[in-house]
Amino acid sequence: MSHKLIVGNWKMNGGLSANQTLLDEIKAGLGAVRCRAGVCVPHPYLAQVQLLLAGTPIALGAQDVSIHASGAYTGEVSASMLRDFGVRYCIVGHSERRQYHRETEVEVALKVKQALACGITPIVCVGETLVQRDAGETEAVVKRQLAAVIHENGHCISEIVVAYEPVWAIGTGRTATPEQAQAVHAVLRAQLKAATPHHERVAILYGGSMNAANAAELLAQPDVDGGLIGGAALKAADFLTILRAASR
Repeated sequence: MSHKLIVGNWKMNGGLSANQTLLDEIKAGLGAVRCRAGVCVPHPYLAQVQLLLAGTPIALGAQDVSIHASGAYTGEVSASMLRDFGVRYCIVGHSERRQYHRETEVEVALKVKQALACGITPIVCVGETLVQRDAGETEAVVKRQLAAVIHENGHCISEIVVAYEPVWAIGTGRTATPEQAQAVHAVLRAQLKAATPHHERVAILYGGSMNAANAAELLAQPDVDGGLIGGAALKAADFLTILRAASR
């Protein structure tokens, strides 16, 4: 993986003026940044953020996509609609979607398929709960989650990004140690290697409370190709610190 990839996940945060302020501050500090970068914003702000990011190296991302291409699905947003706004990345299967919206592994795999069909790179989230980790099921859980996506998408699997997000480390202030993160990333890397000869194209991001203080240590691990950033992506100084750490 030549350049690290750092993607901000704004979750359900933002506003027209707040978005402008945040992105103006990030753009002002991009000078020394050499990694790949993106921000995944709530759907209503795609048009605004597309304009704000024009001419910058920061890619636009969305946070979810429908399993359907079009039709009578009130409230849903299709991949082709996202593509109309120049969306480059789309988060799929985030633990919050799996938990609060009961998204199944099959649905996640179908969302990946829709994104790929429209030329959007899905950021496929996998990860275990604290109960699963304590039961020694981490490896089985993440492999099962990724296997569903591989099964549905076949040779296209080299076009995805994977994000390992231990559910117990999201928004809790707890973080997997660099060694814990690397161990799971190595498992995912081996699974991708078995699935595609182009496995080296797939970035594996760490997504469990990566922040300005721990980013450098996590990104130094051999199989950590970047980060999916939550809270720290809403603070320009913190996000820039992570981007710089990924540019070393």
